[in-house]
Amino acid sequence: MTETRTEFKLKSPPEDGISSVKFGPNSSQFLLVASWDKTVRLYDVVANNMRLKYSHSLAVLDACFQDAVHSFSGGLDRTLKMYDFNSNSETIVGTHDAPIRCVEHSNEINAVATGSWDSTVKLWDPRSPQCIGTHTQPAKVYTLSLCGERMVVGMHGRKVYVWDLRNMGYVHQRRESSLKYQTRCIKCFPNKQGYVLSSIEGRVAVEYLDPSSEVQKKKYAFKCHRIKEGGTEKIYPVNAISFHTAYNTFATGGSDGYVNIWDGFNKKRLCQFHRYATSIPSLCFSHDGSVLAIACSYMYEHEDTPDNIPEDNIYVRYVTDQETKPK
Repeated sequence: MTETRTEFKLKSPPEDGISSVKFGPNSSQFLLVASWDKTVRLYDVVANNMRLKYSHSLAVLDACFQDAVHSFSGGLDRTLKMYDFNSNSETIVGTHDAPIRCVEHSNEINAVATGSWDSTVKLWDPRSPQCIGTHTQPAKVYTLSLCGERMVVGMHGRKVYVWDLRNMGYVHQRRESSLKYQTRCIKCFPNKQGYVLSSIEGRVAVEYLDPSSEVQKKKYAFKCHRIKEGGTEKIYPVNAISFHTAYNTFATGGSDGYVNIWDGFNKKRLCQFHRYATSIPSLCFSHDGSVLAIACSYMYEHEDTPDNIPEDNIYVRYVTDQETKPK
């Protein structure tokens, strides 16, 4: 694939599948990457170099920034770690009873939320650091997204719970995915009105949080990440969603190797990038929407593993208004 000024590969990529890419809270320069190679890596995408890496004992499934100099990460070793970039020191914050699948930071309550296959969500105070609440969910947690004071949790069995971070004493809303198949990713709209949910069966749903029937009429779902080949349609999982915070448009990444950008309010696809070598497990817009980081990794979804597995790469793409702004 040719390198251009608008898109390039990061040097020193992880040595196994990439599980998560996230930009820093106020920066389009620093990117945090979690991988099945047991590492968390911090990249400077402007200089195109890896600034640091630290390790877990098993695959890392997610990581997030708390602020510009601290990260949190978790995965198959069931352990939540905090890392200080300035002192290059790590702290074990606590554990779950099963792998940690999602790690997110809330600015609103200055807490870290972790979702686990042990069917709980835990909240952690990064200052102490310690657990400040364990909240039982009805099933394994696959994805969670923070939406101001709200937290939307996607689980096994197509369950979706909406919690209020200021009052975790009860479940705010108990919902079910409007898609028939397993939930892969949920991301909340930057304007906090709702969320986008994707499934393993090439579909995306646009959902609204306001339970009034007037607002619920606006929800819809659409097919995507499907390829017609020789008369048959191949349907791929939609693994990743990321919002452009200024425009409320969003990118999706699928196991078809494509990245699409959508205008959810006007129900339009704005653009599709070229096809990448293999699946897109994660992607992330920078906070100003100027850059999109795209992870590209073979995800072992087929019974037959090819002899030459495509290499794991992270692409950094400088996007334009033409690609991301509603028409």
